[in-house]
Amino acid sequence: MYTSDSALRAFREARHTFIAGSRIDMGTLASSLGVDRTSLFRWVGNRDRLLSEVLWSLAVPTLDSAAASAAPTGAARIVDVLDRFTADLIRAPYFRAFLTREPARALRLLTTTESDVQSRFVARVTALVDDERQAGMFDPAPLTSEELARLLVRISESFTYADLISGETPDPARARATFEYVLRPTAVPAPVG
Repeated sequence: MYTSDSALRAFREARHTFIAGSRIDMGTLASSLGVDRTSLFRWVGNRDRLLSEVLWSLAVPTLDSAAASAAPTGAARIVDVLDRFTADLIRAPYFRAFLTREPARALRLLTTTESDVQSRFVARVTALVDDERQAGMFDPAPLTSEELARLLVRISESFTYADLISGETPDPARARATFEYVLRPTAVPAPVG
């Protein structure tokens, strides 16, 4: 995340533009801030880095809201968090506008292993799985928490970006059914130990 006042000002303007459903253009952004493109790039990096920061800044409160509303424990909690997060992304008009406007860039920034957004998402899901494992409410075995998190993130991506990946309509109900199939929230958790 950005720390200097100049970078934060540029980031906030870019975030506002993104939420409004418009394309973030570095030249336009620099002009609106009264600086040249070189200064803007020095502050926030290239357009992909700025977009990644904007995307993650929107993902965090969405994940937090999903966690606050989710089932209290175990596999049911993990399913609820991922279900709510995926459904919110599918329904977010500014996010759909970005996917429609820049599909190749969106997939690269959101779904590749080099992606800051994806690695942060995997880390958050890993922490979610670990919290439930440490509380004795869920056992990811035979996978590690991170391996399971990577699988769950891929499931989320498969349904969120279904229109771009396979030409199908993104479907939050199918995403939830898949999370439930993998995590089996109605199964009695085996003792962790």
